Amino acid sequence: MITVDNLTVSYRQHPALHHISGRFAPGSLTAVIGPNGSGKSTLLKSIMGLVKPSGGRIQVQAARQRIAFLPQLSEIDRSFPMLVQDAVLLGAWGALGAFGGVDSAWLARAQAAIQAVGLQGFEARPVGTLSSGQFQRVLFARLIVQDADLVLLDEPFAALDSRTTESLLTLIHQWHAQGRTVVAVLHDDAQVQAHFEHTVLLARELVAWGPTVQVLTEAHLQRARLLAEAWDDQAELCHADELPTGAA
Repeated sequence: MITVDNLTVSYRQHPALHHISGRFAPGSLTAVIGPNGSGKSTLLKSIMGLVKPSGGRIQVQAARQRIAFLPQLSEIDRSFPMLVQDAVLLGAWGALGAFGGVDSAWLARAQAAIQAVGLQGFEARPVGTLSSGQFQRVLFARLIVQDADLVLLDEPFAALDSRTTESLLTLIHQWHAQGRTVVAVLHDDAQVQAHFEHTVLLARELVAWGPTVQVLTEAHLQRARLLAEAWDDQAELCHADELPTGAA
Protein backbone atom coordinates (compact mmCIF):
# COMPACT_ATOMS: atom_id res chain seq x y z
CA MET A 1 0.00 0.00 0.00
CA ILE A 2 2.83 2.42 0.91
CA THR A 3 6.50 2.23 -0.03
CA VAL A 4 8.96 4.57 1.67
CA ASP A 5 12.26 4.78 -0.21
CA ASN A 6 15.24 6.54 1.41
CA LEU A 7 12.97 9.34 2.66
CA THR A 8 14.48 12.46 4.14
CA VAL A 9 12.29 15.36 5.27
CA SER A 10 13.96 18.53 6.51
CA TYR A 11 12.78 21.68 8.21
CA ARG A 12 15.16 24.60 7.61
CA GLN A 13 17.51 21.96 6.13
CA HIS A 14 17.77 20.01 9.38
CA PRO A 15 16.25 16.52 9.02
CA ALA A 16 13.08 15.55 10.86
CA LEU A 17 13.32 12.18 9.09
CA HIS A 18 16.65 10.89 7.87
CA HIS A 19 16.91 8.25 5.10
CA ILE A 20 13.87 6.12 6.05
CA SER A 21 12.93 3.05 4.00
CA GLY A 22 10.22 0.45 4.49
CA ARG A 23 6.84 -0.82 3.34
CA PHE A 24 3.30 -0.84 4.72
CA ALA A 25 1.57 -3.90 3.27
CA PRO A 26 -2.06 -3.69 2.11
CA GLY A 27 -4.43 -4.49 4.96
CA SER A 28 -1.74 -4.11 7.62
CA LEU A 29 -2.22 -2.61 11.09
CA THR A 30 0.88 -0.64 12.07
CA ALA A 31 1.88 1.57 15.01
CA VAL A 32 4.50 4.31 14.58
CA ILE A 33 6.34 4.99 17.83
CA GLY A 34 9.43 6.80 19.07
CA PRO A 35 10.62 9.53 21.42
CA ASN A 36 9.22 13.05 21.20
CA GLY A 37 10.48 14.81 18.09
CA SER A 38 11.41 11.56 16.37
CA GLY A 39 9.53 12.31 13.14
CA LYS A 40 6.38 10.24 13.68
CA SER A 41 3.90 12.94 12.65
CA THR A 42 6.21 14.02 9.83
CA LEU A 43 6.05 10.50 8.39
CA LEU A 44 2.23 10.60 8.26
CA LYS A 45 2.21 14.10 6.78
CA SER A 46 4.72 12.95 4.17
CA ILE A 47 2.44 10.08 3.17
CA MET A 48 -0.41 12.57 2.85
CA GLY A 49 1.71 14.93 0.76
CA LEU A 50 1.40 17.72 3.34
CA VAL A 51 5.18 18.09 3.59
CA LYS A 52 7.63 17.79 0.72
CA PRO A 53 10.55 15.35 0.96
CA SER A 54 14.01 16.81 0.57
CA GLY A 55 15.23 13.41 -0.56
CA GLY A 56 13.87 9.99 -1.45
CA ARG A 57 10.23 9.31 -2.24
CA ILE A 58 6.95 7.81 -1.06
CA GLN A 59 4.69 5.75 -3.30
CA VAL A 60 1.07 5.27 -2.20
CA GLN A 61 -1.09 2.72 -4.00
CA ALA A 62 -4.38 4.43 -3.24
CA ALA A 63 -6.32 7.23 -4.86
CA ARG A 64 -6.22 10.50 -2.91
CA GLN A 65 -9.93 10.34 -2.12
CA ARG A 66 -9.43 6.84 -0.66
CA ILE A 67 -7.02 8.09 2.01
CA ALA A 68 -8.26 9.34 5.39
CA PHE A 69 -6.05 11.39 7.72
CA LEU A 70 -6.81 12.25 11.34
CA PRO A 71 -4.40 14.91 12.67
CA GLN A 72 -3.66 15.53 16.31
CA LEU A 73 -6.51 17.10 18.27
CA SER A 74 -4.32 20.09 19.08
CA GLU A 75 -4.10 20.91 15.35
CA ILE A 76 -7.88 21.10 14.85
CA ASP A 77 -9.82 24.34 15.35
CA ARG A 78 -12.96 23.44 17.28
CA SER A 79 -14.25 27.02 17.46
CA PHE A 80 -15.85 26.85 14.02
CA PRO A 81 -19.66 26.84 14.49
CA MET A 82 -20.54 23.38 13.23
CA LEU A 83 -22.97 20.75 14.47
CA VAL A 84 -21.95 17.16 15.12
CA GLN A 85 -23.95 15.80 12.19
CA ASP A 86 -22.41 18.32 9.79
CA ALA A 87 -18.91 17.50 11.02
CA VAL A 88 -19.52 13.79 10.44
CA LEU A 89 -20.90 14.49 6.95
CA LEU A 90 -17.58 16.08 6.01
CA GLY A 91 -16.49 12.49 5.50
CA ALA A 92 -18.59 12.54 2.31
CA TRP A 93 -16.57 15.43 0.84
CA GLY A 94 -14.34 13.20 -1.30
CA ALA A 95 -17.36 11.52 -2.87
CA LEU A 96 -19.64 14.56 -3.23
CA GLY A 97 -17.23 17.45 -3.74
CA ALA A 98 -18.02 21.06 -2.91
CA PHE A 99 -21.33 21.17 -4.73
CA GLY A 100 -22.73 17.66 -4.28
CA GLY A 101 -25.99 17.33 -2.42
CA VAL A 102 -26.41 15.27 0.74
CA ASP A 103 -29.30 12.90 0.15
CA SER A 104 -31.14 10.59 2.52
CA ALA A 105 -28.61 7.79 1.93
CA TRP A 106 -25.72 9.97 3.12
CA LEU A 107 -27.75 11.19 6.09
CA ALA A 108 -28.46 7.58 7.02
CA ARG A 109 -24.77 6.72 6.71
CA ALA A 110 -23.85 9.64 8.98
CA GLN A 111 -26.48 8.60 11.53
CA ALA A 112 -25.17 5.03 11.54
CA ALA A 113 -21.61 6.33 12.07
CA ILE A 114 -22.73 8.53 14.96
CA GLN A 115 -24.40 5.53 16.57
CA ALA A 116 -21.31 3.39 15.97
CA VAL A 117 -19.20 5.76 18.09
CA GLY A 118 -21.84 6.05 20.81
CA LEU A 119 -22.96 9.64 20.18
CA GLN A 120 -26.61 9.16 19.26
CA GLY A 121 -28.53 12.17 20.54
CA PHE A 122 -25.57 14.51 19.94
CA GLU A 123 -26.35 15.24 16.29
CA ALA A 124 -27.49 18.85 16.85
CA ARG A 125 -24.80 19.80 19.36
CA PRO A 126 -22.09 22.29 18.35
CA VAL A 127 -18.70 20.56 18.22
CA GLY A 128 -17.24 23.32 20.40
CA THR A 129 -19.35 22.14 23.36
CA LEU A 130 -17.99 18.58 23.31
CA SER A 131 -15.32 17.10 25.54
CA SER A 132 -12.06 15.95 23.95
CA GLY A 133 -13.25 12.34 24.03
CA GLN A 134 -16.61 13.18 22.47
CA PHE A 135 -14.98 15.26 19.76
CA GLN A 136 -12.55 12.46 18.93
CA ARG A 137 -15.55 10.13 18.56
CA VAL A 138 -17.02 12.64 16.08
CA LEU A 139 -13.80 12.53 14.06
CA PHE A 140 -13.87 8.73 14.03
CA ALA A 141 -17.49 8.86 12.86
CA ARG A 142 -16.34 11.12 10.01
CA LEU A 143 -13.75 8.47 9.11
CA ILE A 144 -16.48 5.83 9.04
CA VAL A 145 -18.46 7.93 6.56
CA GLN A 146 -15.36 8.53 4.46
CA ASP A 147 -14.93 4.75 4.07
CA ALA A 148 -11.24 5.00 3.04
CA ASP A 149 -8.88 2.19 2.10
CA LEU A 150 -5.94 3.81 3.91
CA VAL A 151 -6.42 5.37 7.36
CA LEU A 152 -3.68 7.50 8.97
CA LEU A 153 -4.14 8.41 12.64
CA ASP A 154 -1.86 10.87 14.46
CA GLU A 155 -2.01 10.28 18.23
CA PRO A 156 -5.70 9.32 18.16
CA PHE A 157 -5.86 8.51 21.89
CA ALA A 158 -4.01 11.49 23.36
CA ALA A 159 -5.80 12.87 26.45
CA LEU A 160 -8.66 10.37 26.13
CA ASP A 161 -10.07 8.25 28.96
CA SER A 162 -9.63 4.49 28.87
CA ARG A 163 -13.27 3.80 27.98
CA THR A 164 -13.15 6.04 24.90
CA THR A 165 -9.78 4.61 23.91
CA GLU A 166 -11.03 1.02 24.10
CA SER A 167 -14.11 1.94 22.06
CA LEU A 168 -12.02 3.54 19.33
CA LEU A 169 -9.55 0.65 19.33
CA THR A 170 -12.51 -1.63 18.62
CA LEU A 171 -13.30 0.47 15.54
CA ILE A 172 -9.68 0.26 14.38
CA HIS A 173 -9.79 -3.54 14.68
CA GLN A 174 -12.99 -3.56 12.63
CA TRP A 175 -11.30 -1.54 9.89
CA HIS A 176 -8.37 -3.96 9.95
CA ALA A 177 -10.74 -6.92 9.68
CA GLN A 178 -12.34 -5.24 6.64
CA GLY A 179 -8.96 -5.21 4.89
CA ARG A 180 -8.16 -1.52 5.32
CA THR A 181 -4.59 -0.37 5.89
CA VAL A 182 -4.27 1.48 9.21
CA VAL A 183 -1.20 3.42 10.41
CA ALA A 184 -1.34 5.10 13.83
CA VAL A 185 1.15 7.25 15.73
CA LEU A 186 1.10 6.10 19.35
CA HIS A 187 2.99 6.57 22.63
CA ASP A 188 1.80 3.65 24.77
CA ASP A 189 4.07 0.63 24.24
CA ALA A 190 1.70 -1.70 26.10
CA GLN A 191 -1.16 -0.58 23.87
CA VAL A 192 0.97 -1.19 20.79
CA GLN A 193 1.89 -4.70 21.97
CA ALA A 194 -1.74 -5.56 22.69
CA HIS A 195 -3.36 -4.20 19.54
CA PHE A 196 -0.92 -3.63 16.65
CA GLU A 197 0.70 -6.45 14.71
CA HIS A 198 3.42 -4.29 13.10
CA THR A 199 5.48 -1.39 14.44
CA VAL A 200 7.79 1.29 13.06
CA LEU A 201 10.24 2.65 15.66
CA LEU A 202 11.71 6.03 14.74
CA ALA A 203 14.30 8.35 16.24
CA ARG A 204 14.48 10.65 13.20
CA GLU A 205 16.24 7.73 11.57
CA LEU A 206 14.79 4.23 11.41
CA VAL A 207 15.53 2.05 14.43
CA ALA A 208 13.34 -0.96 13.54
CA TRP A 209 10.40 -1.86 11.27
CA GLY A 210 8.55 -5.16 11.36
CA PRO A 211 6.39 -7.39 13.56
CA THR A 212 5.74 -5.69 16.89
CA VAL A 213 7.21 -8.53 18.94
CA GLN A 214 10.50 -8.09 17.07
CA VAL A 215 10.54 -4.28 17.18
CA LEU A 216 9.58 -3.63 20.81
CA THR A 217 12.72 -5.05 22.36
CA GLU A 218 14.70 -3.36 25.11
CA ALA A 219 17.71 -3.09 22.80
CA HIS A 220 15.70 -1.23 20.14
CA LEU A 221 13.99 1.04 22.66
CA GLN A 222 17.31 1.87 24.29
CA ARG A 223 18.85 2.70 20.91
CA ALA A 224 15.92 5.01 20.13
CA ARG A 225 16.39 6.81 23.45
CA LEU A 226 20.13 7.21 22.87
CA LEU A 227 19.62 8.52 19.34
CA ALA A 228 17.04 11.03 20.58
CA GLU A 229 19.32 12.24 23.39
CA ALA A 230 22.32 12.55 21.08
CA TRP A 231 20.55 14.42 18.29
CA ASP A 232 22.04 17.85 17.62
CA ASP A 233 19.68 20.34 15.98
CA GLN A 234 22.67 22.55 15.31
CA ALA A 235 24.56 19.82 13.44
CA GLU A 236 25.79 20.21 9.88
CA LEU A 237 22.94 20.54 7.40
CA CYS A 238 21.70 17.31 5.84
CA HIS A 239 22.44 16.59 2.18
CA ALA A 240 19.55 14.35 1.16
CA ASP A 241 21.52 12.59 -1.56
CA GLU A 242 24.01 11.23 0.97
CA LEU A 243 23.30 7.78 2.33
CA PRO A 244 23.63 7.21 6.08
CA THR A 245 26.84 5.70 7.39
CA GLY A 246 27.07 2.01 6.60
CA ALA A 247 24.32 2.03 3.98
CA ALA A 248 24.91 0.19 0.72
